Amino acid sequence: MEQLVVGVRFKRAGKIYFFDPGGLALAVGDGVIVETVRGVEFGHVVVGPAPAAQELVTPLKKVIRKATAEDLKHLAELREKEKNAFRVLLDKIAAHGLPMKPVGVEITFDGAKIIFYFTAEGRVDFRELVRDLASVFRTRVELRQIGVRDEAKMMGGLGACGRELCCATWLTDFEPVSIRMAKDQNLSLNPNKISGICGRLMCCLKFESDTYEMAREEYPEIGSRVMTPAGEGRTTGMNIFRHTVYVELKDTKQVREFPVEEVSQI
Repeated sequence: MEQLVVGVRFKRAGKIYFFDPGGLALAVGDGVIVETVRGVEFGHVVVGPAPAAQELVTPLKKVIRKATAEDLKHLAELREKEKNAFRVLLDKIAAHGLPMKPVGVEITFDGAKIIFYFTAEGRVDFRELVRDLASVFRTRVELRQIGVRDEAKMMGGLGACGRELCCATWLTDFEPVSIRMAKDQNLSLNPNKISGICGRLMCCLKFESDTYEMAREEYPEIGSRVMTPAGEGRTTGMNIFRHTVYVELKDTKQVREFPVEEVSQI
């Protein structure tokens, strides 16, 4: 009999990790308590129970239990402790005069570890800071330096489109984004227009790139000789949303827009 698994997510747009439901009656949306490499954690079921759709390293760890009302209360208390811990971190960074920007705090569900996230221009010697924080919280302390894209994912916000950031709502992994993708989409290469709030190229350039690549198969290449109802010319651009091609006519040097089906490559 094929083993059933459940996919658990610990953050809103975090990666999905798979566990053995262990005979528990679980459904998507249920809170669960599981054991991870970081310790005991609280998460939400987002997949299954269902047969594994991919090869997984077995044996999988079992779900400890479905979250109870007491667990939810404990989780709320941890969130308050995280806010207090963040304020302590701010004070300690200032006291040590370290060139680092605090971003967030996480306390594992069992309270065995507290993780502080920060950004910095370069490497920071925070050994004294760790010892100072450990003396305050009396538990394992970890400081983790993250990049600006991870900072945006953790902090959230609104993008240029007016919607919540993709990285903070559904995008689980960051993929490489290049300026070439902006060129292929006929976008302005002004950094202010194609960069996200993190200062890097917008992630949407990547996942919209595939649409443009598929669409270009139906269009003549830019700069190629074509024949139009108004005569011969060369293509200067295209609009995949209007299904049109921009052509500079050979005789008049005028740039006109034609439906793609009326343009044939010579």
